[in-house]
Amino acid sequence: MSMNAALALSFVERPNDQGREYYDGIVNFLDSEECNSMKLSGLEQELEKKGRELMRILLQEHLSKLSPSLCEQTVCGSDGIDRPKERPHNRKIETVFGTVVSKRAGYRNEGVESLHPLDAQLNLPPELYSHELRRRVAENTAKNSFDETVETIEKTTGAHIPKRQVEELAQRAARDFDAFYETRQHNPAEESTTGQILVITADGKGVVMHEQDLREQTRKAARKRKPQMETRLSKGEKKNAKRMSTVAAVYTIDTFPRTPQDLLPGKDKPHKEKSPLPEQKRVWASLEKSAEQVIESAFLEASHRDPCQEKHWVALVDGENHQLRILRRMAKKHGIDLTIIVDIIHVIEYLWKAGRAFHPKSGPKLEKWIQHRLLKILEGKAGLMAGGMLRSATLKKLTDKQREPVEVCATYLKNKAPYLKYDRYLDLGFPIATGVIEGACRHLVKDRMDITGAKWRLVSAESVLRLRALRSSNDFDEYWEFHEACEYQRNHQALYKNGNVPPTKLPQHSSRYVHLKVIK
Repeated sequence: MSMNAALALSFVERPNDQGREYYDGIVNFLDSEECNSMKLSGLEQELEKKGRELMRILLQEHLSKLSPSLCEQTVCGSDGIDRPKERPHNRKIETVFGTVVSKRAGYRNEGVESLHPLDAQLNLPPELYSHELRRRVAENTAKNSFDETVETIEKTTGAHIPKRQVEELAQRAARDFDAFYETRQHNPAEESTTGQILVITADGKGVVMHEQDLREQTRKAARKRKPQMETRLSKGEKKNAKRMSTVAAVYTIDTFPRTPQDLLPGKDKPHKEKSPLPEQKRVWASLEKSAEQVIESAFLEASHRDPCQEKHWVALVDGENHQLRILRRMAKKHGIDLTIIVDIIHVIEYLWKAGRAFHPKSGPKLEKWIQHRLLKILEGKAGLMAGGMLRSATLKKLTDKQREPVEVCATYLKNKAPYLKYDRYLDLGFPIATGVIEGACRHLVKDRMDITGAKWRLVSAESVLRLRALRSSNDFDEYWEFHEACEYQRNHQALYKNGNVPPTKLPQHSSRYVHLKVIK
């Protein structure tokens, strides 16, 4: 350049400062006659749309500011190979605000995959959709169908995700479920302030599955079935269309001593004290795992909460023999002094069926028959009531068909007698009803999985159950933090030597006033 030329240097603003321009455009819109004539609802919609676009522009400018963010240290992969060559790589990211582009440096060498340290710094997933967008998908698929999730994402964000991708994202979102609960630490100080009873409870709930995802025995039975109609299942054909999920819950609760009379209805009773509520309740369900594996997880969860077994351990079940065997085996394996209680509600259901054999018509006589025997069972006399029912059936000369529910009830009471010591349970203040697990079967499984016409694939159903469990247990936020940390380790840290991701340095032109203009 000639010495005679007049040379001046001046700082100019970044030419792509669109965020400020777009913001000024929003302000101008609010001052316009068009805006002044709008109804509030229309104004809200327009501002939401413009605000989302403003956020997208600001996010894009931030990513552009980081470009290319080079590394001063050598970039070495987990394969031990240095990657000295730099090459710019662009990638799209679908975010809650819309689509943005990250322009970052890729470090490469012949014959090996490139590494992108800036992706690690931002913890970007390898696929298109950002973690925050995945979070929205996970929360929505836990509540609604995949079709509704697509619609909700379309309406409430600047992104668009096809249905198949929504289903796949839900599966990826739930992948760290087991690891989260296995590694989560419980605060002993918090546990000491909760109730003195630690409850483990489990039940089963069927889910309609595609034939290839049924358990082997059910699948064989389904293939033998000859459908009577092409368009829908007939009566008796549905039983081989479901796979049983095991639902489990662990919670603590305060002791609440009662007497058998306290549980019976009565007009002259004094005002009853409110029963304590479950604390730190965790519920979950699995179609993939066996009942034994789920109950084993329940014991591990309980052990994390009460490692020194300072609380009373209680198992509440409906009396299914397989569950009882598993519980006894697990208690022995872990050295737990476990009190197994069969739910009183199931006992009452058996009583009603037996009572109608003697009093077919509803009325005071039937109620009196039920209440008398229920009181005796609550007093610990289940075996005596079983024998009395059978004798009454013989004396009344009931037919075999009439006698059947009586024999079923009596057999149930005799077989479950070791778990029907309600007088002792009530005196100790233990719960004797499985309301928690019954509710979990309904809201965790039935409300979402039993949608009319729904037929599930195993991997999708398991993922949705996990996400619903996290929300029901109030663990979703904590889980998502853990999940993003796991994603960082899988997608980035594991790709570098010794897990050391080299830091990137912000480019010098990232300052707002950095571009030099030569004026002659």
